[in-house]
Amino acid sequence: MPAGTLIIGTGQAGFQTAASLRSEGYQEPIALLGDEPHIPYQRPPLSKAFLMGKESAESIELRPRAFYPDHNIQLLVGERAVSIEPVRRRVNLASGASLPYEKLVLAVGARNRLLPIPGAQLDGVLYLRSLDEAAAMKQRLENAREVVVIGGGFIGLEVAAAASSLGKSATVVEALPRLMSRVVAPAISDFFKHLHTSRDVKIKCSSAIAEIAGPHGKVSGVKLADATFLPADLVIVGIGVAPNSDLARDAGLAVANGITVNENLQTSDENIFAIGDCSEHPNPFAAARIRLESVQNAADQAQHVAAQIVGRPGPYRSVPWFWTDQYDIKLQMAGISQGHDRTVTRGNPESNTLSVFYFRQNHLLAIDSINRPLDHMIGRKLIAAGASVTPEQAADESLDLKKLVSSVGQHAGHSGNRPN
Repeated sequence: MPAGTLIIGTGQAGFQTAASLRSEGYQEPIALLGDEPHIPYQRPPLSKAFLMGKESAESIELRPRAFYPDHNIQLLVGERAVSIEPVRRRVNLASGASLPYEKLVLAVGARNRLLPIPGAQLDGVLYLRSLDEAAAMKQRLENAREVVVIGGGFIGLEVAAAASSLGKSATVVEALPRLMSRVVAPAISDFFKHLHTSRDVKIKCSSAIAEIAGPHGKVSGVKLADATFLPADLVIVGIGVAPNSDLARDAGLAVANGITVNENLQTSDENIFAIGDCSEHPNPFAAARIRLESVQNAADQAQHVAAQIVGRPGPYRSVPWFWTDQYDIKLQMAGISQGHDRTVTRGNPESNTLSVFYFRQNHLLAIDSINRPLDHMIGRKLIAAGASVTPEQAADESLDLKKLVSSVGQHAGHSGNRPN
């Protein structure tokens, strides 16, 4: 009997690989292995609807439990891979068992970056990555009064929005001068700062944490470097993640900012792929090697690897896109804005509708859209096609952007060249 495909990781990337292999007509065995005790579930709701009680653990499952036996997918939850033997094509588990493979897909995700300051181990300091962490946070939020969120990125702001919506006093502490500064323009940062402060969330940027206080083993507050003390009975840390690349590195695979893969998403071993949050790949829309943390990237890379395994090789060239929901506001992002030298806007923040277009040398790199879904969809097509859009056109509200999409015709939706 053939060994088939073994997938390590039961997140979006791992699940999608298994599902896509079957939809591609793949007949060989598929094993889907994950160290969490749960069947595959969606992560985006954890910091939003789940935390607010609008979604349950069952409602965020990617598929019902019966999906896996119905599609002849061996689902192994609560099992941890401890080593890979590339020559023997085997993976060894913490339980002492081992699993063979013909093709191996590493969809092992990322882990929370831990806060390296005194008091970070106190009771009441929480992180959010998994369903179990979200369930613990949801329970603690019920009795919390004052919440301090450390980190002004997507996760931190989503959690702050949830806490505020639940009637809690919330404060966001961000080390950099503005919110989400690594990924959005100042206009977007300003919009979200105003959004949160209008909901009574306190925002403290350019603020370093000195320690988390708690004289009796339980959090009582957060002390800033300028000696400001923020009372808190719950501290939530969202300062980013680190890729889970140890398993690959220990197996002798190339590792940099994640597991290194080529344009076909293969590691330095042609029989092993790495996808999703753990994978660093060459991206034509960034003109660089990057690691993307998004559901879209995880799902698209999974579909791409499934096609590779069934015999349809080719480079991965999907346009990156992201989103965040905070209160009743949706921010959608298309493309990679790093390296931009100019931005222009459409809409206005007063109406809660705004798009920022990012350019480098008058070439469109990315679009961030607040409550303007049409701009987002058109933007993805324009970026994919490498369409010629000037900053002046982007800023002209009288210009119908759909006409620019139609002008690139059948090439829209396919990747184009980007300047180096």
